[in-house]
Amino acid sequence: MTKPTFLYLASQSPRRSQLLDQLGVAHRVLTACADEEDAEALEQVLPGEAPRTYVQRVTALKLDAAVQRLARRGLPSAPILCADTTVAAGRSILGKPVDARDAARMLGELAGGTHRVLTAVAVQSGKRRWQALSESRVTFAPMTAAQIRRYVDGGEPMGKAGAYGIQGSAAAFIEQISGSYTGIMGLPLFESAGLLRAAGFAL
Repeated sequence: MTKPTFLYLASQSPRRSQLLDQLGVAHRVLTACADEEDAEALEQVLPGEAPRTYVQRVTALKLDAAVQRLARRGLPSAPILCADTTVAAGRSILGKPVDARDAARMLGELAGGTHRVLTAVAVQSGKRRWQALSESRVTFAPMTAAQIRRYVDGGEPMGKAGAYGIQGSAAAFIEQISGSYTGIMGLPLFESAGLLRAAGFAL
């Protein structure tokens, strides 16, 4: 197998791009076109769907879309990496908040308790696909309504599953994590490195 020199990152997340830089993997961002089905449509939760099933299904759908996107644009062939992160409070899936009120509601659910963060990763090279799942636990300290409001007013929760980013100011309220810090950020490096090695990258 010819060793690839770069990969396509099917994500607009700057954090995922930074984490790939940390691994020393050259990559190009492969963003969706205006005429494609948007990510929000792909991220719809099915009735009764478990968080693990959900995040793996959404990642697979996003990777399918990226593979088709690459073929349509006639771009040079290279492996494609896709990931999706979700926050689960019990069996309840907390996606990206729709507005400030929704963000405050989610943070109120998470404050003073422990929740799971699940990140699924998938890499496709030609017809072959490799997948992995990272599951971590995060314990939040209790938060007052005023603390939640200040955090939400700062704008950080928007666009983030569970309405927070561990690499931001929410870290001041995180008592403990168990699992993968980079997985909570959105791209678990240990699992991703294993998939990339399988796809031919020398890390």
